[in-house]
Amino acid sequence: MRTAKTISISMSPEQLAATEQLAKVEHRTMSELIREALRRYQQEKRWEKIVRYQAKAKAQGIQESDVVPM
Repeated sequence: MRTAKTISISMSPEQLAATEQLAKVEHRTMSELIREALRRYQQEKRWEKIVRYQAKAKAQGIQESDVVPM
C-alpha cells in the first residue's frame, strides 16, 4: 500500500524549466528534488528557531553552563 500522497504545485515556467534541468543533471526525479528542497527548508527553519532561543537565553543572561544536560 502506498503511503505517499500526490500533490500539485504551481511554479513559473522559468522555475519549472530550471527544476527539470536540475533533476535531469542530478539523475533524480522531480519528486526527489522537491522533497529534498523541502527537507532542507524545514531543517533551516528548525535551526532558525534554535538560534532565536539562544539569543533570547543570552539576553536573559543564561549561559550554556546553566543548562542541565538531558
